Amino acid sequence: MFTPLASRQTTAAVALLVAISPVWADDRHDHDDRRGAVGNAHSVQLGPRPFFLVDDMQGGALKRTLQKCGDGPFRKSDFSIGHRGAPLQFPEHTRESYEAAARMGAGIVECDVTFTRDKQLVCRHAQNDLHTTTDILATPLAAKCTKPFTPAVFDADGALLTPASAECRTSDITLTEFKTLRGKMDAANPRATTVAEYLNGTAAFRTDLYAGPTSGTLMTHAESIALFKKLGVKMTPELKSASVPMPYDSDGDGVGDYTQETYAQQMIDEYKAAGVRPQHVWAQSFDIRDIRYWIAHEPEFGKQAVYLDDAETVAELPGAAELHGYKDEGINIVAPPLFALLDVDGGGRIVPSAYAQNARAAGLDIITWTLERSGILADGDNGFYYQTIDPAIAREGDVMTVLDVLAKEVGVLGVFSDWPATTTYYASCMNLE
Repeated sequence: MFTPLASRQTTAAVALLVAISPVWADDRHDHDDRRGAVGNAHSVQLGPRPFFLVDDMQGGALKRTLQKCGDGPFRKSDFSIGHRGAPLQFPEHTRESYEAAARMGAGIVECDVTFTRDKQLVCRHAQNDLHTTTDILATPLAAKCTKPFTPAVFDADGALLTPASAECRTSDITLTEFKTLRGKMDAANPRATTVAEYLNGTAAFRTDLYAGPTSGTLMTHAESIALFKKLGVKMTPELKSASVPMPYDSDGDGVGDYTQETYAQQMIDEYKAAGVRPQHVWAQSFDIRDIRYWIAHEPEFGKQAVYLDDAETVAELPGAAELHGYKDEGINIVAPPLFALLDVDGGGRIVPSAYAQNARAAGLDIITWTLERSGILADGDNGFYYQTIDPAIAREGDVMTVLDVLAKEVGVLGVFSDWPATTTYYASCMNLE
């Protein structure tokens, strides 16, 4: 998913998230490998964070309702979507992150899809993020990066003149080379003068505990499909825009080129090859041309393709007429960021936004992103995701109020979260499938 530049690094109080104590519940997801259904039943483990959030809520009916659910049972829910897995604590798009999301009850898990130099699909948030999400700069493969590591430059008084930089793309290396890398928390230190310092930039509210030399297992797209089937979760791949010109690796004759359409079809073909039913796949893209391609050429997958909105402010959001236009051309699901769906009324209450009302009036279903990505909420400056409702956010427990408005008043299908235990707790308590 898109992450705005405005994302902040905050203080370490959320380190208490780390412990994972089991809260067991039966999860009887239908199992039918022959027909492409996804996986065996497994137990849901929430750990302490959802309980901390509920306890931290301001008193009222919602808090009392959620407290009554404290003994469970907790069940997997499609309302709870693992955003890149569970990257609040685990390196994104790694096996370990995906497994953590499934254990926390995410009914749907995301693989962002891009391609390597040899045109193989892999799970990465962007084609050009290997320098911040893997250890590539500390390996011999750094020599193949599009832009090598350049240290920060300071003036005589120690003020930063030029931040440290690098750019390493999946298209710089082959699949075999990609698989030698280890995932790390997505971060970089702009003041770094060495590679080691550059790689050591993890936000204080996250952790490097699960990014060691024996973890951070990178995955191909096909491997993610096999894992998700085993874990019993559904799938929401996002086709990422290429950092290289498309068609890729073209010789100019137009024959056999790796076009955007080839890329979009390749992603769907890997689900078909694995026998996954279209009903278990929510293909996403920020590029409306991909959505249109799937609607036209893979209609069974296209009917629940998700058109992502990358607006960074309210002013950039589509209006009512444009939303109706989406529906008219066969788009059924839109996915804007959290702020787009929420507003604050005159009494200080969080309510559905005009965009949310317009989208529903157009007959569109809605998914939103991304919960648990803003660090500490009680400081009153929560950046991108809460920009329309910051005046109503005063404590960590307010995240549960946000979920309640999204579920009951906006009517979203699901919520992407960096820590799916939070959305799972709410969904289980409110009997959301």
